[in-house]
Amino acid sequence: MTTSLLGMLNFVFGDSQSDQVVPPSGFTAQLTLFSAGAMAFLAIFAMALSLASGRLAARWGDELARSSTIRIVAPQEQRAAQTEAALGILETTAGVAFARALDSSEQQALLAPWFGPELDLTTLPVPQLIEVIEENSGFDAAGLRLRLAAEVPGAVFDDHTQWRAPLVQAASRLRLLGWGSAILLGVTMAAMVTLAANVALAANAQIIAVLRLVGATDHFIAWAFVRRFTLRTLSGAVVGTAVGMGAILLLPAASEKGGFLTGLGFQGWHWALPLLIPLLAAVVAFAATGAAANRALKRLA
Repeated sequence: MTTSLLGMLNFVFGDSQSDQVVPPSGFTAQLTLFSAGAMAFLAIFAMALSLASGRLAARWGDELARSSTIRIVAPQEQRAAQTEAALGILETTAGVAFARALDSSEQQALLAPWFGPELDLTTLPVPQLIEVIEENSGFDAAGLRLRLAAEVPGAVFDDHTQWRAPLVQAASRLRLLGWGSAILLGVTMAAMVTLAANVALAANAQIIAVLRLVGATDHFIAWAFVRRFTLRTLSGAVVGTAVGMGAILLLPAASEKGGFLTGLGFQGWHWALPLLIPLLAAVVAFAATGAAANRALKRLA
């Protein structure tokens, strides 16, 4: 335990001899800091998109799964009677929590995005809509459809299955796209850190040769590069994560009118997930720099 703690402290604070092996500034330092910060910033938004898509898929699935619609397509003189008959059937159907016929103003509001707010429903053969909300236990949709067909010839039952599946599938694919983008950003970060480490190792080839002449081991040299680039990546990722979380806070909150374009931020304990990004970036940099340093030192031997 004590050895591990000393090793961690030595890795974080280092020593003056190992710090002289890797230049503290220059092109490689700027490249590492910028790439780590940029990738962390983009990873924040990829994570937010993925989590928001998951919430959207769950909400769409729950809302559409518990709601159904009945359209009364009948002549105007029979529409009221068939509507009452359909409501009577719904009242005696087990599993139906709530059912009501939409009034003309509600139906007009539903059609307003397509036909405008000045639409006169009396000029169009618009069917009467009945909203059906089911209980958590659900109801027998096939049995209800048969009863409506037998007693209400103008009733058309729609359980939203054909609408629900594509929407949930689209939201689920957006969630996978978000996580895939986060993984791609991690791979890109590893590539950038490896490039920067290779450039630094090549630029310090003469210093490495001198260090070997005075007795420095390849482990000591590699450790110096791993430490410096890991801490640079961690610093850049911390800044990128902080800026990304600040940008997420500026996004509009969830709104029914805004739909999917709002509520893209984190909610609840999900705000703790971005804090893992700098640690993951440091782990990626540690592994990438270690592999690059070992390959370069073998090549320079």
